[in-house]
Amino acid sequence: MTSRTRLWVLVVSTPVIAFALIGGYLGQAMTRDDTYRNLAIFGDVFDLVVDNYVEEVDVRKAMGGALRGLADGLDSDTAFLGADLVRTYEAKEAAPAGEIGLDVTRQYYLRVVAVREGSPAAAAGLRSGDFVRAIDGRATRDMSAYEGQRLLRGAPGSKVNLLVIRGNAAEPHEVTLVREAPAPAVVTSRAAGTGVGYVRVPEFSAGVAERVKQAIDALAANGATKFVLDVRGAARGDLDEGVAAARLFVAKGTLTVRATKTGKETVAAQAGDGAITAPLVVLVDQGTTGAAEVFAAALDGNDRATLVGERTLGRASRQQLVRLPDGSGLLLASMRYLLPSGEALQEKGLTPDVEVDQPDVEFGSNAPAGDPTLDKALEQLAK
Repeated sequence: MTSRTRLWVLVVSTPVIAFALIGGYLGQAMTRDDTYRNLAIFGDVFDLVVDNYVEEVDVRKAMGGALRGLADGLDSDTAFLGADLVRTYEAKEAAPAGEIGLDVTRQYYLRVVAVREGSPAAAAGLRSGDFVRAIDGRATRDMSAYEGQRLLRGAPGSKVNLLVIRGNAAEPHEVTLVREAPAPAVVTSRAAGTGVGYVRVPEFSAGVAERVKQAIDALAANGATKFVLDVRGAARGDLDEGVAAARLFVAKGTLTVRATKTGKETVAAQAGDGAITAPLVVLVDQGTTGAAEVFAAALDGNDRATLVGERTLGRASRQQLVRLPDGSGLLLASMRYLLPSGEALQEKGLTPDVEVDQPDVEFGSNAPAGDPTLDKALEQLAK
């Protein structure tokens, strides 16, 4: 390796060293000696690559790949951001108003977590579990969820082209969608049978607990004594809004546990919580993540509700930007919300008490009529 190349390696590898030494943020306990030993191995491997690779190594590109790989080794929402994205994040620039209704995470490509009801993506038949391989011709293989989410946004009326993979399909499907300004997500309710009220919560935006209470009170006034709360596909909202909503139903016990590098904080029910005591079923699926997942976990962990549907994804963490010396940065999980038992929720999810398999639907085909998950919930309440 030439002295000039070594200088480039030193300059570009500074973020790697800084990243490794931010021990207060890393989720895995590692002694200082182990940290330095692994850094030494990394340095040796990098020397071997630069000295022996058949072509001249682009040091900046290689180091960027190393940082992305380091982030990928932690969890799906931790991400390495280039300097441009760091500036955007720190400036808290509002994303453009137009969207297509997708929430994504990272799983090799970008994976669809949830599809907003009534959105262009829903109309095109996209589903939770689909993979977005490219956005407007840009491959998502090395793209963070944060960057992908911003690329999906744009001016209302503008178009975005996606390459989508479903299941084991060998060929991706090309879909062109027109962005639109979404209508506000609202809590809706209706009767779902004799004495049964149905409440749909599409996202856990600010004040959702009060809106849920109003919906249940209105249904109860019309004779409902049992309730179905549908939080399928509810992937948006602040985690603490999920805790606030859980307080409506849990009178005593632990709602969640907030874990950081320095310790754990138990969040428990308080005096006045648990005003709603009626029997309850909560509908969940792969798109029930974040605040909705914390909500469902609180009710399930306190035997306050029966969960019906699909296993949830397991995403309940807060990210914090750690800026690196060259202007790039790391979106790193600084807090995780655990199950009331203190066990992990992140990447494990919730297993429903009653699992309902969702039918496989080929891309471009309509889903079967009916709602087997709701049907199963009504069966549970009739027992």
